Amino acid sequence: MAVQESRNASAEEVLKAALDLFSRQGYGATTMRQIAEKAGTSLGNVYHHFKNKEEIFATLLDRYFQVLLDPKLRLNQVFSRAAFPDDLEEMATAIEEVVDRFGREIMLIYIDVIEFSGKHVRWFYETMAERFHRIYDAPLKERKERGELGEVDPVFAVMLSVRWFFYFFTVEKYFGVPMHFGMDPQQAVHEFIKVLRCGLLPRGRPCPPAREPAKEGKATKGGRARS
Repeated sequence: MAVQESRNASAEEVLKAALDLFSRQGYGATTMRQIAEKAGTSLGNVYHHFKNKEEIFATLLDRYFQVLLDPKLRLNQVFSRAAFPDDLEEMATAIEEVVDRFGREIMLIYIDVIEFSGKHVRWFYETMAERFHRIYDAPLKERKERGELGEVDPVFAVMLSVRWFFYFFTVEKYFGVPMHFGMDPQQAVHEFIKVLRCGLLPRGRPCPPAREPAKEGKATKGGRARS
C-alpha cells in the first residue's frame, strides 16, 4: 500500500511540474528532462509513469475536463437547476471560481489549439451542445411555452453566456489585459447580463428577421460594389 501511494505521489509531482512548465512556455518548448528536474525526480522515473510527453499533456487536459463534468462542481449545480436567465449572476460567479482555480489548465486549451490543432480538446467541445440540451431543453421549453422567454433560442443563449464568461475571465486574469472591455469586471458582467436579459431593441418591439450578409463584389445599399 505504501509503495503504491509513493508511486501515485511521484506521478502527481510529475503532472504538477509539467502543468507549470506547459502553461508558461508551451508544449514544444518543454522537455521531459525539464519536467523531471522540476518534479525532483529522474528522467527514468518520469517514463515509468508516462510513456511520453504527449501523454502527460493529454492527462492534464483530461483531468481538467473531468472536473468540468463533475456534478459536485458549483457551476454544474447552477446548471442542474436550469433557472436561466435568472441565475446569470450566480453562473458568472461560479465560472470565475473555475477560472481562478484552473487558470493554468485553461492555458493548455489554447496551447493545444496552437500546437496540436485542437487534437486533445475537440471531443469536449463537440459534445458541449448535447450536454446543454440534455439539461435545459425540457425546462426552458416549458418556460417559453408559458410566454416567459422571448424569440431567442434559450439553450443557445445558455451556451453563449457560458462561453462568454469563460472567455471574459480568462482574458481578464491570464492574458495580461485587465479591464479589456474598458470597465471593471463587475460592470462588464452586469452589462453582458443586461444585454442577455433585455436585448438592444426597445421592449415590445419585434425581433427583425435574419439577413444574409453582403458578399464580396455585390452591390451594397448605396449602389457601390464592395472591393
